[in-house]
Amino acid sequence: MPGHALIFRTLAIILSGLMVAALVPPFNAEILAWVCLIPLLIAVWSLKGKHRAKKGFLIGYLTGAIAFGIQVSWLSTVSWLGPIVLASYLALFFGAFGAFAATIGNPWNRTEEISESPFRSLFTAFTHATAWAGLEWLRGWLFTGFGWNGLGVAFHDTLVISQAADLLGVTGLSLMLVFFQCVLIQVAHRIRKTASDGIRRPRWDFGATALCVGLLIGYGLLRIAMESGKESIPLKALLVQINIPHEGARQLWTAEQVHMGYEDETATALEAIASADEEKLQAAVKEGGEGEIELSHPDWVLWPETALTGRIIRTDSGEWGSWRENLDTISRVREGGSFDLIYGVVEIEGEAREDGLYQKENAKIYNSIALQDAEGDLETYRKHHLVIFGETIPFVDSIPLLKKIYEQQAGAEYNGSFTAGPSLDPLPAKLKGKDIGIIPAVCFEDTVPRLTRKFVRSGPQIIVNLTNDGWFKESPAAAQHFANARFRAIELRRPMLRCANTGVSAAIDTIGSTAHPRTGKPQILADADGSHFTRGSLLAELNIPVQPSFSLYALIGDWGIILLSLIGLTTAIAFRKH
Repeated sequence: MPGHALIFRTLAIILSGLMVAALVPPFNAEILAWVCLIPLLIAVWSLKGKHRAKKGFLIGYLTGAIAFGIQVSWLSTVSWLGPIVLASYLALFFGAFGAFAATIGNPWNRTEEISESPFRSLFTAFTHATAWAGLEWLRGWLFTGFGWNGLGVAFHDTLVISQAADLLGVTGLSLMLVFFQCVLIQVAHRIRKTASDGIRRPRWDFGATALCVGLLIGYGLLRIAMESGKESIPLKALLVQINIPHEGARQLWTAEQVHMGYEDETATALEAIASADEEKLQAAVKEGGEGEIELSHPDWVLWPETALTGRIIRTDSGEWGSWRENLDTISRVREGGSFDLIYGVVEIEGEAREDGLYQKENAKIYNSIALQDAEGDLETYRKHHLVIFGETIPFVDSIPLLKKIYEQQAGAEYNGSFTAGPSLDPLPAKLKGKDIGIIPAVCFEDTVPRLTRKFVRSGPQIIVNLTNDGWFKESPAAAQHFANARFRAIELRRPMLRCANTGVSAAIDTIGSTAHPRTGKPQILADADGSHFTRGSLLAELNIPVQPSFSLYALIGDWGIILLSLIGLTTAIAFRKH
């Protein structure tokens, strides 16, 4: 590359990398989502001569390395090697896009008449947008997937735009952003040429694209209006977060401190709620008892992922038992009233014998959600999507070095892998006498849309996520996790409860909003300074639609993106010389 071209492309790499990194927490510069890839696209489209694929790949790869290097830097709180390896891998997808844009999809590698056609502009935008979306889908699927922080996640707090995620998923928003930027560059290129030679060139492709953006906003307004006023079942849920400190995978509290923490925090919250309800009743009596009284006692109490240190043992037929410390803690908090308890726990495969329950030989161990109703009946969901090097290490038995790497980086002894649960059935629950389906999600499963949609059934449902982001201390990991998770409520049109040990405990409605259904106040657990790294509880309220709204994504999942990507790639190859 000549010197000036090298400087330009270096600046383009840095600028696009930094802008993409700034789209998500802690920066949340969502406005940059409309322009973040423009430097990258100009840099790869302007490549000439031989080895354009290699050069385009390198430009894209370095851009991705900067973007992801910043975005996943929080992983260094657990492992200094983690963010380097992960960012190096994720950057490959940016590199693949750079190679495509520099060669097969390059609109500036055509005759002038073809490259300046508005039709060609829209075609180029389509092929690039579908290629980008396909690569986002691929990295969310390949090697179990890490679809974290796609471009569309930038709109996690812009509800009027994020509503379109119920069509093709959050990746569909990324597709729209790349399409817009491709058209913008090509129209600007024609305007610049018109200024230099005085020959006016058509620009209606920009008008068509602006119309599409307008329709997107209109769709968002329409869906927000449609979600209000639906027949719903009201739910009150108490989310308890005790903010246990971690050093990597290791909790820094004793088992006694953990159990006492949940007992005290839950009991304190229930007592405060009971006291407030008593005051309401007394006030109503003084006023003659006219009108309905809205009491605040929770229907559900939620504790986060692996909240209790004791395990439960459960047979295939549903018989179960629990470690004494779990039973004691649960028994004490139930003195605060009648409610269903949902909590994270380690579950062991068991078998029933004449003299009781026993652990199976070579028993499988699961990271589970337990739902225990007021009568004591218990159902569990066994986590399906395990975190590599967090909950499972592939090939660890045949490659012992992997175990040593884990222990050195995580600062904890490797005690074996969890097993992935087989069931994709919702957890059954009762609320106000009606059947409710719980779509369960443990830890970062709420960032895996292809998994959560498999639990969708007709009738009232709610997503429940129990998580613990304490491994990553007070880093942006928890806020990024929450930003990604909010889209599941929009994509499936099911409300969502999130309960974290350290992270973001919140209630999310079917439009992705945390606003209280009556007061409009944010339903996010935070301290006086607005930090979610705190100990406390949140009494959240959500309306669960009796008949959830139609969602194209719930119906077809990722097949829309996959099909569009295949069409885009096929047509780009077919017309690459035209």
